[in-house]
Amino acid sequence: MERALSSLAKLGFCAILALGVAAKAQAQDKKVDPTGTWTWSTPGRDGGEPRQSTLKLKLEGEKVTGMLSTPGRQGGQARETTIENGKLKGDEVSFTVTREFGGNKFVSKYTGKISGDTLKGKMAFERDGQSQERDWEAKRATEKK
Repeated sequence: MERALSSLAKLGFCAILALGVAAKAQAQDKKVDPTGTWTWSTPGRDGGEPRQSTLKLKLEGEKVTGMLSTPGRQGGQARETTIENGKLKGDEVSFTVTREFGGNKFVSKYTGKISGDTLKGKMAFERDGQSQERDWEAKRATEKK
């Protein structure tokens, strides 16, 4: 009887261990996917209207592709720019955006961490020879069914 209870306890322990391993494997299989339309606002210049940016991302393997749309200067037409060097590593996404104004190129490097439908990170750029960083936080639009 004692041996039967001991064997039953061992069997129960093995079953619990197997369920834990299976749950962990399933959680690892569920990868973060940045695919979707993300939006965020930045304050306008001199207290002006906030400027809304839209980022459309698509995951292709571990490569991230997409477009960033930002409002034009002084209410002008929105500018769309293809993102470059898009990557996904775990729940972290990174990409570069190169824009041109007046014959000069401006490069912004975006990094962020995805948590559900929130993408929060930093944008690094250079202005007047000085490196600068800004926080950014985007929300993913929910798909209409």
